[in-house]
Amino acid sequence: MKNGTRSFIQKFFKQESAGGILLVAFAVLALVAANSPLYSLYRQLMEMPVAVRAGSLEIAKPLLLWVNDGLMALFFLLVGLELKREFMQGELSSRKKVVLPGLGALGGMLVPAAIYILFNAQDPMALKGWAIPAATDIAFALGVLALLGPRAPAGLKIFLTSLAIFDDIGAILIIAFFYTSKISFAALMIAGVCLLILFMLNRRNVAQKSVYLTIGVIMWIALLKSGVHATLAGILLALFIPLKTSAPSGTSPLESLEHDLHSTVAFIILPLFAFCNSGIHFSGMGWEQAIHPIPLGIALGLFIGKQLGVFLFCWLGIKWGLAELPTRATWLSFYGTAVLCGIGFTMSLFIGSLAFEETGVNLLIDERLGILAGSLLSGLWGYWVLRLASKSAPPLN
Repeated sequence: MKNGTRSFIQKFFKQESAGGILLVAFAVLALVAANSPLYSLYRQLMEMPVAVRAGSLEIAKPLLLWVNDGLMALFFLLVGLELKREFMQGELSSRKKVVLPGLGALGGMLVPAAIYILFNAQDPMALKGWAIPAATDIAFALGVLALLGPRAPAGLKIFLTSLAIFDDIGAILIIAFFYTSKISFAALMIAGVCLLILFMLNRRNVAQKSVYLTIGVIMWIALLKSGVHATLAGILLALFIPLKTSAPSGTSPLESLEHDLHSTVAFIILPLFAFCNSGIHFSGMGWEQAIHPIPLGIALGLFIGKQLGVFLFCWLGIKWGLAELPTRATWLSFYGTAVLCGIGFTMSLFIGSLAFEETGVNLLIDERLGILAGSLLSGLWGYWVLRLASKSAPPLN
């Protein structure tokens, strides 16, 4: 491996680890604020109305929803850019590379959802949260894996990253089909016109990122008004940004925008999202709330369901000759990586906010308890298993 490539990979994983550390720090900061004399100030800040108006067009939301609906659209834009690049020329560009993480992602979504449904089958309102434990937080998971240093096989990092990509695709489809409100067809038509314009720009090989982003903002507003969740605008926009260009500079618009967004998303948007969504107020909360089927189903779905689904589906794929273990990985280290997939923090919080924001369930039961518990258990157990596996493996160069 060339020194430049190795340096880039090392820098990338260090950045993911640092982003995970920031996520933890801001989540802890939110928990402290929500359980101290600062709670009223924290709540007022989250509920602070913020409005933008141009003529008759007005977007008025509390600060929390500006973060969840607005800034998270940039997160999904980055996810979409990474998905497109990986499918066109990266780790997911060939069938052989796709099978193992694809099977793992499938099992990692089906089994946790089944466990949640098992606990909440009798409550139609609670069933709205079935997708919460089906997500994996790549920043946290890679951050834990990076703590092992050179003893963590590169093949496991590639597998975990690829699985998270499929996981993101699943989450995107779930949001699109299951977490939309009443549809405004007029606004949806405007979004459709934006897609047509983006398609024409792509076909004409327009390389200016600002043009795509301007149309993307209009599409975001249209989707926000349509009832389809506005963050999907980020994914849709990413599909049309060219990976290659015939411009004299030769710079890839997709890779350039991906580079521009990465630090902003990792070090600003995701930590801010964690701060706004992790402020669980424990006052008056008893054991009954902690073991309620909603948080219990989420916690067990993440901690038990994720590792079981990922490991079992991948084991079957390998035994049937459809795939093979990642390079230099053992079954024990692979199991530890499957456990890390149960860290669902960011995407689970996001889906949880969509599932229960209009139901009133979260006024009585806080689903975030299950997300934090399941993610914490998965992180600690996964790290311990991987440490155990690394003791019997030689250092990797």
